[in-house]
Amino acid sequence: MKQNVINEMSTGELHERLDEERKQLRKLKMNHAVSPLENPMKIKDYRRTVARIFTELRKRELEETKK
Repeated sequence: MKQNVINEMSTGELHERLDEERKQLRKLKMNHAVSPLENPMKIKDYRRTVARIFTELRKRELEETKK
């Protein structure tokens, strides 16, 4: 997921998407542990997406406290 898409989402949508992405990441890791994935770079992509969402949520939290 691109950063500009994350920026356009509401905070509630970001929390929902974060839950979905984390579940998918856990599922991919488990599948990879059992048998190698065809494309293990997907794990890296999901990790980065989760980090981007966390970063955006933290940024919004800090903006709220400044007001």
